[in-house]
Amino acid sequence: MHDILLAVQQAGELKDGLSSIGAGIAYGAAAIGPGIGIGIVVGNAITAMARQPEMSGPIRTTMFLGIAFTEALALFGFVLFFLAKG
Repeated sequence: MHDILLAVQQAGELKDGLSSIGAGIAYGAAAIGPGIGIGIVVGNAITAMARQPEMSGPIRTTMFLGIAFTEALALFGFVLFFLAKG
C-alpha cells in the first residue's frame, strides 16, 4: 500500500490560521453595522431635504457629522481586527 502524505502541520499552525479567519469574520461583522447606519443617516437626510429644501445646508452638515461618527465605529472594528490578529 502507498502512504499518501497530504499535509504536515507545525505546532501552533492550526491555531494561527483559525485566529486569522476569526479576526476576518469579526472585522466583517464590525463593518456591517456602520454600513447600515450610514445608509439610514443618508436616506433620512435626503428625505428631510426633499421635504424642506430651504434647510438643506444644516441638514447636510448634520448628515456629514452623523456619517463621521458612524464611520468611527468601523475604524474601531478595524483596530480590534489588528489587536485580535496579534
